[in-house]
Amino acid sequence: MATPAPRPEQAVRSASLAFRDILSDDGTHVRAWTNDPDGVIDGPTVVLCNGLGTNPYLWPWLLDPACGVRIVSWNHRGVGGSERPRDRKHVEIEHFVQDGLSVMDHFGIDHAVLMGWSMGVNTAFELAYRHPERVRGIFAMCGVPGDTFATMLAPFHLPRFAARAITVNACRVAQFSGFVANPVVRRIPMGPRTVRLLGRTGFMFPVADPEAAALGLQEFLTTPVDWYARLAIGTSRHARVRLSRIDVPTMFVSATYDVLAGARDMASASRRLADRGIDTEYVELRGSHFVQLEQPERVHQLLLDFLAGVEGSEGRA
Repeated sequence: MATPAPRPEQAVRSASLAFRDILSDDGTHVRAWTNDPDGVIDGPTVVLCNGLGTNPYLWPWLLDPACGVRIVSWNHRGVGGSERPRDRKHVEIEHFVQDGLSVMDHFGIDHAVLMGWSMGVNTAFELAYRHPERVRGIFAMCGVPGDTFATMLAPFHLPRFAARAITVNACRVAQFSGFVANPVVRRIPMGPRTVRLLGRTGFMFPVADPEAAALGLQEFLTTPVDWYARLAIGTSRHARVRLSRIDVPTMFVSATYDVLAGARDMASASRRLADRGIDTEYVELRGSHFVQLEQPERVHQLLLDFLAGVEGSEGRA
């Protein structure tokens, strides 16, 4: 039976994490990871489609065996030990879907609930669209099912075309100027004090455990800026997923002040699914794009409730 999330200050110290290198369909070696290397977690399996270029340490409460959920995930191409593809164009959502399926096959997972964060929501919905037999449900956090860049900067109420133009062009600049930024970024002293300062910016809110957040953010900064920008530009080409082909339960968890994924667009996607009679729920939390670090126990409980609902709906079918 699933148990509540561990206290944030306990999560890093009792972390259980293992990595495995696997081969994706196009020959790219991808670094997969799980929070259950010894098979001791008594709970459902969730495939995490993580935020672009992020890492397991940004989910500290999922790295404790007491979380009650078996997580399987992977690091994006060129990030955290995953190989850069030979064809540098193979960094779009369709390729992340291939990686996700390869990870599922490696761990012997026929079908599972997908949990997406940020651009991982695109991956989760695209995987469900292309391979519905592999997906039991989608827990979508701070992300939209396609055309993400047009929903960015939502708190500033910009027109969609303007938001997309600003954010995509910012990534293009970063791609070609990354060699200048990389030495600076690598020297950022990412510790608890820096995290507390970030919590005052509005881009991120105060987090439950600055020490744990610092570990994840420091790992994030190891990815070269130009490569991260290349990944972002690749994912910016992902169009909206046709929700008429999504027939599994969903939960959308948005953050009111998220500048990287529009809460209004998440609510709209949930309504469109509801209009078709799909089991869906929309929850908006007061926070930023990093709401899982700001309100870990709340997000974890929402995940547990969603998993219980999926089990219940399958039992009634």
